Amino acid sequence: MTRKKTTAAQELPEVSVSDDGEVRYLHLGTPWIQGSMLVAEPFEIELEYVQRMMAWLLFADPAKVSKGHAMQLGLGSAAITKFCYKKLRVCTTAIELNPQVVAVCRQWFKLPQDGAKLRVVLADAAQEIRNPMWLGTVDALAVDLYDHEAAAPVLDSTDFYADCRALLTDTGCMTVNLFGRASSYERSLQSMAQAFGSDALWAFKPTREGNTVVLAQRTPARPKRDELVQRAETIEDRWGLPARKWLRVFKPVAA
Repeated sequence: MTRKKTTAAQELPEVSVSDDGEVRYLHLGTPWIQGSMLVAEPFEIELEYVQRMMAWLLFADPAKVSKGHAMQLGLGSAAITKFCYKKLRVCTTAIELNPQVVAVCRQWFKLPQDGAKLRVVLADAAQEIRNPMWLGTVDALAVDLYDHEAAAPVLDSTDFYADCRALLTDTGCMTVNLFGRASSYERSLQSMAQAFGSDALWAFKPTREGNTVVLAQRTPARPKRDELVQRAETIEDRWGLPARKWLRVFKPVAA
């Protein structure tokens, strides 16, 4: 879920792990939590905001989910990557800058080795998403890019979000975690609106911890409430995510 913005003179932060009862946490050189895992259920999603990053399922045909392609920018503790791969059984790609993060996720967070439907790419997300091989191939894009201080998103410009939009299939969605003392929800939303169109955006209310998840659709759609309720019931019954609860705090962004 994180990446470190670097220059030649900068070094990637040290990765560490801590346990607190039933939950294991990932850190990048500070006490900030960069990801978590339920030790007894390593392929479930523990953090509420990370669960909300899966809201793209509300706009997907459940019968076709496993045939799609999910991509995460920033691996974090691999919660989204593992859920997409193991629970949704979807072809999954994660792009991560720090090789230590990948190694720690494999050793301590049950991240499987790469295979036919799972690949972790060591690269700078801003550069890698411009690789022509990815364009128009992604059905669900999760963006959770923070440095070790978690003060604000590392990549948050209109140009970056335009590059994200270019990754998506016609029915694809991007979800973004907005968090941090130096972040600006309105500025980020404006950048996304310029790239996707204001009618393409949906947003959750902030979690208690202050994470706001925003969803952007490649092709704007406004499903009827009954359709969303039915889809939420399917998501909850099939994959165990609290999708019915989402609908109480998830709305289209006013244009």
